[in-house]
Amino acid sequence: MSKLLTEFIGTFFLVLTVALAVTFAGPLAPVAIGVILMTMVYMGGHISGGHYNPAVSTGAFLTGNLPVKDFGPYMIAQIVGGLAAAGVGLFLSGQHPAPAPGANVTAVQALVAEILFTFALVLVVLNTACSKKTAGNSYFGAAIGLTVLVGAFAAGPVSGGAFNPAVGLGLCIVDAVQGGKSLGHVWLYIVGPLAGGALAAVVYGVQHGRAKA
Repeated sequence: MSKLLTEFIGTFFLVLTVALAVTFAGPLAPVAIGVILMTMVYMGGHISGGHYNPAVSTGAFLTGNLPVKDFGPYMIAQIVGGLAAAGVGLFLSGQHPAPAPGANVTAVQALVAEILFTFALVLVVLNTACSKKTAGNSYFGAAIGLTVLVGAFAAGPVSGGAFNPAVGLGLCIVDAVQGGKSLGHVWLYIVGPLAGGALAAVVYGVQHGRAKA
C-alpha cells in the first residue's frame, strides 16, 4: 500500500503543478514541472521507484524492474492521481488546461514528439534509477526532472509535452467534462508515451546485454 500511496501522491503533485503552472507560470511552466518531478522522485524513489507515469512503469516492467503484480496497480494509482490533481487544479484556478498539439502540427508530428521525449525520459529513469551499475547515486532525481524540463521546452510547442498518460488523461478528461474538445487528441498522450516507454526498454536491454542490470 505504501508504494501505491507514494505513486498516487507523486503523480498528483506532478499533474497539479502542470495544471497550475500552465495557467499561471506561462513560459516558465516547464521549470516548475521539471523541478516538482525531481523533488517527488527524491521523495518517493526509495519507496516505489518514483515512477509517477504509466510509461515509466511500462519500461520498468518490460526490463524486469517492476514485478507483474505491481504493474496494473501502479498504473491505476497514477491515473487516479492524475485525475484527482486535474480536478483540484480546476477548483484552485477555475481553468482546465489540457495538452494539445501546436498550431499547424500534424498528428504524426505530435505523436513522434511524444514518443521521442518519453523514450528519452524512460531511458534516463532506467539507467539512473533502476540499473545496478548506478545504484546508490544521488543524481537520479535531477536527471529525471531535467529530462522532462528539456522535453517540455523543446517539444511542448509541438505535441503539448505530456510524455505521460496520467498527465494527458487527467487534464484532457477534466477539460472534456468542462466542455473542451481535448478527447479528440488524448490518444496521442496514451499511445505516444507507452510506445516511447516500450522502445526505451528495448534499448536498455541492448545497452545492458539484454539482461537485468
